[in-house]
Amino acid sequence: MTEFLLWLFMLAMALLIPGSMILLGRSFMKNPPGEINDGYGYRTTRSMRNRQTWEFAQRYSGRFWYRAGQPVLVVSLLWMALLFGREVDAVGNFGMILTGLQMVPLLAVIPVTERALKREFDDFGRKR
Repeated sequence: MTEFLLWLFMLAMALLIPGSMILLGRSFMKNPPGEINDGYGYRTTRSMRNRQTWEFAQRYSGRFWYRAGQPVLVVSLLWMALLFGREVDAVGNFGMILTGLQMVPLLAVIPVTERALKREFDDFGRKR
């Protein structure tokens, strides 16, 4: 019973990152944060230069997360399915490895979006 409960908990945890990527990504694409703010959205110095850079960064990062979150979700489900019925230590250890791997596309949004911002806007936030 303990093995199943830990596996169920780890499954829920394994779905948090890709689920967040998909849901937030879709939200940023369809309804990005309206005002430039320090609390919510894709917030970097470059993205917060003006309204155009802000809106571009929100939609671009949202699209990236939405697209990247889908394969991460599939891999996570398969990974956790392979761990079903394993010992507690194996589920915990491999679940933590999975979470570390999920962080790669979660954080990859930063260099990818910054590169796109540099390509689309000059250093003053003017469209190229």
